[in-house]
Amino acid sequence: MTHTYEPPVPDYRIDGFEAATEQIGEDFSSVTLTDDLFVTLADHHSADGRDSYLLLYDRAAIWDTPGTAEYVSLHITRDVEQRTFAFASERHPVAPLAQNWLISRGYPSEAAEVSNHGPRPADALTARLEDLLRANPGNRYEVLDHYTDNPSSFVFGVEVRTLIYDSHPDAADAPYRLFLEETTKDLRSYTVREGAFASADAADAWAMKRDSPLPPAPAPPGKADRRTAAARARSTVTGNSLAVAPAPVSPPRSAGPPPTRPREGTL
Repeated sequence: MTHTYEPPVPDYRIDGFEAATEQIGEDFSSVTLTDDLFVTLADHHSADGRDSYLLLYDRAAIWDTPGTAEYVSLHITRDVEQRTFAFASERHPVAPLAQNWLISRGYPSEAAEVSNHGPRPADALTARLEDLLRANPGNRYEVLDHYTDNPSSFVFGVEVRTLIYDSHPDAADAPYRLFLEETTKDLRSYTVREGAFASADAADAWAMKRDSPLPPAPAPPGKADRRTAAARARSTVTGNSLAVAPAPVSPPRSAGPPPTRPREGTL
């Protein structure tokens, strides 16, 4: 007999608690309606029992509106004396942005590493860019738009496009940054690359046409990294893309590049 692994329902730790208001209860039920399809990537529960932080991957997002973000961050707060709870939640296109949201609400940064579900970063540049998004130093990044292209198929990979405004002075000439996350079709690894544009319209046009390489973000003055620049230059334009769709079980790696598929959606 073959058994299919199903991840456990997230540990909300609200047994014995009631929602602080009727509206909070309705909202929580709405957010967790399909939690049998949630995969817990990271969670943390405070020692005093007042706070729980969860980073979840929503496998049901592929049946939602095209482009729907697949990561859900959830912060549950409890009044342990009154035995009531409240919560805040938000959807994010990529895991580092979800981690940033949780950390800003009190999630210990040292505990924010995701569990070993699904694809892993393919190279050092991917890890560095994810670190930037996770830390968001000086609150320099503002998310303007995003689109997740997940065909839910082993024929194509997954792509996530996240359009961000970078307020850092070094980015003044091209402050619109397109973070492109591309996961291989076998869901084993993914890359992240950053493109720099003078306007949001220019970033949208590139995402639709794909007739040139992703314009690399210039290195900060005095901090040029030739290896990083070379890695960006080698980033090719493909019909697949980026995004990290956690998969508890990954299929065997397939040989050869995936066929090109038509582009869908805009930023």
